[in-house]
Amino acid sequence: METATFLFLSFIIVQRLSELMIAKRNTARLIEKGAYEVGAEHYPVMVGMHSLWIACLLFLGYDENVSYGWLALFAVLQVLRVWILGTLGSRWTTRVIILPEPLVVAGPFKYLKHPNYTLVVAEIIVAPMVLGLFWVAAIFTMLNAAMLYVRIGVEDKALEQLRTK
Repeated sequence: METATFLFLSFIIVQRLSELMIAKRNTARLIEKGAYEVGAEHYPVMVGMHSLWIACLLFLGYDENVSYGWLALFAVLQVLRVWILGTLGSRWTTRVIILPEPLVVAGPFKYLKHPNYTLVVAEIIVAPMVLGLFWVAAIFTMLNAAMLYVRIGVEDKALEQLRTK
């Protein structure tokens, strides 16, 4: 395995595991503040899809060379990720948690309704392309589109009342 490939795959694993820990902590704190979860039924499917995506990157990409052009684009996406997570702060989670308070409208939320989902769409395409795995990018883009259709529908319906305030 090339060093760059090892570092790239390690970054993705460490990042995603760290995010799950942060999301779990934030979810618990939001629930303590009176928030509630919607759409819990689709969450295991989403976690499974993302886990399978990472497994494909690992098992199919471990012996591939890194495309530095795609890696540069992936790095730009990580800057956007930090901006999104920083803007949401303790309100960021991997679940659809509804806090009956005004919505975040600063940072990237000033420009996009769902910047985090936009970022995930881009990452699902770009990360496999870093390793030349076009078909992984294509398949998971379709699976993610179906997942986001469900998830955004659930989230938008739940947030409808907060958007009209």
